[in-house]
Amino acid sequence: MRIGAAIFAAVPLIGALVLETAQLTATGLFIIPVVLLAAWFVLVVPGRRFARWHYALGADRLRIVRGYLFYSDTVVPLGRIQHIDVHQGPIMRRYGLATLTVHTAGNHNSSVSLPGLRHEDAVAMRETIREYIKAAQG
Repeated sequence: MRIGAAIFAAVPLIGALVLETAQLTATGLFIIPVVLLAAWFVLVVPGRRFARWHYALGADRLRIVRGYLFYSDTVVPLGRIQHIDVHQGPIMRRYGLATLTVHTAGNHNSSVSLPGLRHEDAVAMRETIREYIKAAQG
């Protein structure tokens, strides 16, 4: 989460740096507030978001609770899951992490993601859900 936040924060930092080096404004007018905001965004926010991200895989449902500023509590019945993805980008692969995404029938919240899981845990959850779906259909 911090790496993603740092990449996102790089854009306004570069913009503020360009304004400062072009000396279009008073020294420090843009760069100081942007650096402070970027530091908060990279160092504080990811930890708070991670601390408020929980999930529970029950016998017949997956519950995901998340939210730092906006709270969300999502319950996905395993019987409604249509397909499951385990995704890794290059940064996640480097740290052995993955994102589990479940897709359900319907339009509202038809897919729910669990980022930052250990790759082995994401694969195990996928297989557990697949076994439940197979048993329910068969």
